[in-house]
Amino acid sequence: MHIRNGLSVDVEDYFHAEAITENLGRSNWNTMQSRIVQNTHRVLDLFSQYNVRATFFILGWAAERFPHLVRDIRSRGHEIGCHSYWHRLIYELTPDEFREDTRRAKDIIESAAGVEIIGYRAPSISITERSQWALEILQELGFRYDSSIFPIHHDLYGFPGHPRFLCHHGRDSKWNIVELPISTWRVGFLNLPFGGGGYLRILPLTYTHLAFRRVNECDQQPVIVYFHPWEIDPEQPRVQIPFRSRFRHYTNLDRMRKRVGALLQSYEFVPLCELLELNQNGNPMEIV
Repeated sequence: MHIRNGLSVDVEDYFHAEAITENLGRSNWNTMQSRIVQNTHRVLDLFSQYNVRATFFILGWAAERFPHLVRDIRSRGHEIGCHSYWHRLIYELTPDEFREDTRRAKDIIESAAGVEIIGYRAPSISITERSQWALEILQELGFRYDSSIFPIHHDLYGFPGHPRFLCHHGRDSKWNIVELPISTWRVGFLNLPFGGGGYLRILPLTYTHLAFRRVNECDQQPVIVYFHPWEIDPEQPRVQIPFRSRFRHYTNLDRMRKRVGALLQSYEFVPLCELLELNQNGNPMEIV
């Protein structure tokens, strides 16, 4: 079975990462040296080198300040998605706060891109069992799919009991949104992460390839890959943060571009919206 995998980029600056923001505060964002434009263009050039298209989930705060970057991404054939406005953890928001943040971001990004956006990725993948109420609000705001659930155990995010592959949330025509969970590799009774962010940077590439083959060949499912533009920027400013956060954020920044290139060379990738179309054209989806 020929498998096309989903490629996605969470477009945020290095100081938007939760590990840094929780130490510096959002009020200091405007004082930080921004590197988001140059780093995103490096990602775009890398994708052009391998002739692949992806979904770019863009932070509303960034789209408001750099609308030309949104247009550049769109002009190069990539899908535009929403990554919130303020990059706040969903489970720390009320439903009204989440609705306001998401609506604001969606309006700004759509205005810059000139197209309707249908996909959402939560900051720090923070739709969990206690914040899955956000999915119904996403549908209310016009989103057709979400990719914000990671079926693993983690101190910051995670929804271990969630299905590992594409599924519907909701059981009637009024409440029905598609979920594209972040990929995991099933080993025994555990779901192990591998397909993006710090896992792709820090874990051995042989482990990543093994997990890819397990999901593509054994499970016969696509892998959802994600990373951030700041992850291919080893020259970014260093911020004083606790050791665990420093390890997660800065390890192997100098190797990430090569690792992404190795995946692009080895597997076929499409934007996430195309996985949705493929599934609707014939493959059954689990209802949650």
